Amino acid sequence: MAEPLFTSEEQKKFDAGIAEIISHYPPDRKSAGMLPALRLLQEIKGWLPPDGLRLVAKHLEVTPERAMEVASFYVMYHLKKPGKYVIDVCTNLSCSLWGAEKMLAYLEEKLGLKAGEANEKFTLRETECLASCGTAPCLQINEDHHESLTQAKLDAILARLS
Repeated sequence: MAEPLFTSEEQKKFDAGIAEIISHYPPDRKSAGMLPALRLLQEIKGWLPPDGLRLVAKHLEVTPERAMEVASFYVMYHLKKPGKYVIDVCTNLSCSLWGAEKMLAYLEEKLGLKAGEANEKFTLRETECLASCGTAPCLQINEDHHESLTQAKLDAILARLS
């Protein structure tokens, strides 16, 4: 038998959160709460497990396929369990001009991961613009933004994560 999606505490948090989200929309427009509902699920579980996507779809009265369409469109949602730290390295034009590719290669070597790979501790991803063109290169770890990066700054940031 499969283990339940939520612990009892997580279930309470989900039920209260989904009720709050749905309360902001007319009864025939529950689906408009998709983004906050997916965020709620991810805050609780750390990612969007298939059973969780089906549960969100049920509460919002949409198909599970619709929930998956939305979840798979946005990079901020994790369809696979990520490492404890999700590192998004911007390699858009401004960051590239300031050495983003070298920074990404350095991280790949230091973490033992290629962009797009994960282990229990880290998920390393190459991403498009993080809106810090004036302070390039930049990256984001979970939702913490880091700008004007150098190799020394990267080492200090990674040391704090250990």
